[in-house]
Amino acid sequence: MRKLLPLLMLTALPVMAAETDSGSAPADTAWGDDPWGGDPWSEASTGPRLHGFYELGLGGRLQDDPALPDDKTLAEVRARLEWAGDSAGLHYSLQGDLYADGVEAGPSIDLREALVQFTPLASVDVQAGQQVLTWGTGDMLFLNDLFPKDWKSFFAGRDEVYLKAPAPSIKVSYYGDAANLDLVWTPLFTPDRYIDGERFSYFSPMVGHAVAAPAYRLDADEPDRFPQDGEFAARLFGRVGGTEWALYAYHGFWKQPMGVDAGGSPVFPALQVYGGSVRGTLAGGIANAEMAWYHGDDRDGDDPRTPNDQLRALLGYEHEIVPRLTGAVQYYVEWIQDYAALERSDPAAYRPDELRQVVTLRLTSKLMRDNLTLSWFNYWSPTDQDYYMRPSVSYRLDDQWTLSGGANLFGGDAPHTFFGQFEDASNVWLRLRYGF
Repeated sequence: MRKLLPLLMLTALPVMAAETDSGSAPADTAWGDDPWGGDPWSEASTGPRLHGFYELGLGGRLQDDPALPDDKTLAEVRARLEWAGDSAGLHYSLQGDLYADGVEAGPSIDLREALVQFTPLASVDVQAGQQVLTWGTGDMLFLNDLFPKDWKSFFAGRDEVYLKAPAPSIKVSYYGDAANLDLVWTPLFTPDRYIDGERFSYFSPMVGHAVAAPAYRLDADEPDRFPQDGEFAARLFGRVGGTEWALYAYHGFWKQPMGVDAGGSPVFPALQVYGGSVRGTLAGGIANAEMAWYHGDDRDGDDPRTPNDQLRALLGYEHEIVPRLTGAVQYYVEWIQDYAALERSDPAAYRPDELRQVVTLRLTSKLMRDNLTLSWFNYWSPTDQDYYMRPSVSYRLDDQWTLSGGANLFGGDAPHTFFGQFEDASNVWLRLRYGF
């Protein structure tokens, strides 16, 4: 409820601009289509548009989890409603999910989008309200994208778009001849929907094994002072020839409770992130590189209760292997700074490695006139010696009905590593959707 007032404020502010110039919004040609949602400016109709879907989702573990009595990981009936239109120089849109969750939450409403957009100047767009935002070049790896994620949905087998969670924000975009600028202000900190022990157990270094709710529910107090606990993100981006480039900045907090206070309670430490990325064609495919510097409160790196600074880097390449089969690989590294100071202050057996490396592979094949999609995505860490595999298949029966199935498979040599801790969460899932 604490975020209701900022949300109402954000959605109400642009109404005062209803009489401003409503010229068409410049396209973000440097970054192409948004993989997490459609382009709300793409339809010229001024009347309201209504569509959505109904979906049944089921999923279960492949083995027992000693920390959780329920073998179900997904059991829900979901209805999505999407409504959009244009009036008096404003574009407005509403997206919401009503669903009955048989695993954790019971009947719930997830307001994915409730925003208004307008163009006060020919080169400026304003978008305010509840919205899903994304940027950066990584595929399921996020360096400079500090907008909230929903990891429980990702691990449970919900549609991939649900990995991105919404937040009440104001986004102002300027489109120039040489470069473009995005500024995003979120008045109150919005964390990830992180693994908290309700649907999946997690490893606790305090007790040395996997734990779950209710005894070990991870419930951290979120920074909630207005406006000083808000988040600010910026992206300066453009194109030089066939190469896209971007610079990023973020001021806010770690998106998960990565720290503890003096009493041992989990907290969200302060965080600043600065980075950049490039993407372009290479040898018949698309290559990308991205870097980010994570800077927190622990200047000397000797406080084990707060994450050290990190340097994160990513290299990626995508290519069509044969017709209708695309492959993509990524190499990602996290380098903990001031590691010697951390070793001296934290001799714990579960201290992370100085360098954590992850390799990903994505294979996508579209067959039967694109009605059948076969997908494989996996993470593998050669340093942690753990993995996460995501095979899936989707078949469009007709214009309304789609049947999808897949699995989330975790494993590793140690129970405390990033993916290894979820080995007992490995599951299979099935979804049936009717669109309208």
